Amino acid sequence: MIKYTTIVIATLLISACSNNDWRTASRESAGIAPNPTKEKSAVIEIYAANAFSWRGWFAVHTWIATKAENASEYTVYEVVSWRIKRGLPALNEYKTTTPDRYWYGAKPQKILSLKGEQAAELIPKITEAVSHYPWSNEYSLFPGPNSNTFPAWVGLQVRELGLEMPFRAIGSGYAN
Repeated sequence: MIKYTTIVIATLLISACSNNDWRTASRESAGIAPNPTKEKSAVIEIYAANAFSWRGWFAVHTWIATKAENASEYTVYEVVSWRIKRGLPALNEYKTTTPDRYWYGAKPQKILSLKGEQAAELIPKITEAVSHYPWSNEYSLFPGPNSNTFPAWVGLQVRELGLEMPFRAIGSGYAN
């Protein structure tokens, strides 16, 4: 029975791996973020998507997107391990019109969405918190700090967000 169970688990894990590698996995917009050319008010969105490959069965990757009032782009903040391997900080910040891109084939879901005055008031606080993130040059899959530690930490600094991290956000507890 133990051999059969091991074979079944191994087969399931292997089948969960996509045939595509990360270089060919979808990174298109999921179409769930407000279009920055049409939405003039300030926006804060936090997304979660299944981690790449078999890891997605157990964990999610999370990131933060902000758009100031009348801005034509979002600022996205996220932590990724591959940047460390290239001698860069794990914390990445970039501008885009599509903050809701698939996470290497996995469709993101919003875990927080704020618009208007509340978002406009909180964006400077988020920006300030990001600038003081204590593990911007570190990444550890478990127990953290990792991509889920980052939004959780920002949420602790900016409690008005009311951020509740998903259960599968492994590493989010590292920030406590």
